[in-house]
Amino acid sequence: MSFKNLFIQHERSPEEEAWLEEEIVEQEERFARIEQSMDDLKPVRAKWYQEFFDRIATIGFNVDGDQKQVIPRDELPVQPEGREDQVVWKYGVDDE
Repeated sequence: MSFKNLFIQHERSPEEEAWLEEEIVEQEERFARIEQSMDDLKPVRAKWYQEFFDRIATIGFNVDGDQKQVIPRDELPVQPEGREDQVVWKYGVDDE
């Protein structure tokens, strides 16, 4: 058994199966609401990114104690074209 394969063979009663299906539906709904909330925050999140970049380009960030390192604006990361922020809520990868 590899460390990635954590599945343990077992049987469930019909009551357990029904409960599990109900829980899955509830979780999917809950995570859809979370994902929608995160999508609604996109404009605010873009503002937060810009404020952070402005801060580290002007006053820098703490390296050690009182020492600060300023990042030149030309070294700041740029979001790749066509790439959006993604809300990740599942643990691991389904096909592993």
